[in-house]
Amino acid sequence: MNDLRDSARCCAPPSGPPAQAIFPKGTEAPAAARAYVRDVLAHDDERLDVDRLDDVDLIVSELVTNAYRYGTEPGDSILVTVLTTPDLVRVEVADPCRTFPRIRVESGERARGRGLNLVDVLAARWGVTERPMGKAVWAEVAR
Repeated sequence: MNDLRDSARCCAPPSGPPAQAIFPKGTEAPAAARAYVRDVLAHDDERLDVDRLDDVDLIVSELVTNAYRYGTEPGDSILVTVLTTPDLVRVEVADPCRTFPRIRVESGERARGRGLNLVDVLAARWGVTERPMGKAVWAEVAR
């Protein structure tokens, strides 16, 4: 398991759309965030291959879904940030809740609770960073 307290490495935002976008809490947030991240990465100097882009898509879906289900109240928003280097893509999803997520033991009896297990498998590293008004869950995908 990755160190959840590990601080972020410095990365530069890609060219093109802004490196941050805000999404209102709701079931539409994961799809909107995926489209936004794909748009940002389409303008990046270093293109991702299709498999890596699919990994980033799934990670964005899981992190944003967790943020709107467990990290927000009605009227809250989710902040998605995309940062890149020649070696990796980093996605951060910030919400106003201070409770850190945790990996749950897989169970065939639950329909939910597998998202962070997927993130743990697909990401080179992932973790959680405290913010003044909540937290940011981040994941890095190697290119």
